[in-house]
Amino acid sequence: MYAAERQQEILRLARDGGRVDVVSLAEEFQVTAETIRRDLKTLDRAGLLRRVHGGAIPAGRLDFEPDLTERESTAADEKDRIARAALAELPADGTLILDAGTTVARLAAALPLESELTVVTHSLPIAARLADHPGLQLHLVGGRVRHRTRAAVDAWALRAYGEIRADVLFVAANGFSAAHGLTTPDLAEAAVKRAAIAAARRVVLLADSAKHGQEHFARFGDLSDVDLLVTDSALSPEDAAAIERAGTEVLRA
Repeated sequence: MYAAERQQEILRLARDGGRVDVVSLAEEFQVTAETIRRDLKTLDRAGLLRRVHGGAIPAGRLDFEPDLTERESTAADEKDRIARAALAELPADGTLILDAGTTVARLAAALPLESELTVVTHSLPIAARLADHPGLQLHLVGGRVRHRTRAAVDAWALRAYGEIRADVLFVAANGFSAAHGLTTPDLAEAAVKRAAIAAARRVVLLADSAKHGQEHFARFGDLSDVDLLVTDSALSPEDAAAIERAGTEVLRA
């Protein structure tokens, strides 16, 4: 099978199923994963597919959102490195907001036992991880819980963030770029993230490099709203320099 024929079949499978993944495609077409990644890159550049973690979705699916289990297992090593690097951004004491997100959850799990901080979060998984931490004053923001992310959203959550000021927010995004800012698939989650940004003196974005250039349905801020981006070393030096020229410091872990 020629590359063009394989790519046409990949496009059909993506449109029929809503998503394709690299491993399954490599098995189906009896080629290497790297060959499939090149095919997906070609289709992405042509505007026919949009690459996501581990595969691709049809172009135009800006509302696509993997479930929590899938996101936790994606780019796990990169997320661990990002979380460890982000520990240096913790204040000696003070107040943190921890956004809902799997990389932020890794930061929460890595908080030293000697930390004495006030932590505010609207993420049920993060709150559960921190509930027994001996040095934290933990505040759980309430609201309607989205099953896909286990995050509280809507009026209660927005009201809570409107009533506080925090030293640092560690925020997550499904996509980030200078052109399209910070995006996520869900409007309700975007509203809570926007409120959390407004509540913090300093904003630190934790996002692996695969999210750079990705665009999703709901926009919740500009990249210039972020003081520091902590990402992995796969973000190219050129892309990092462009982000820094726009005013956001970049740390590649």
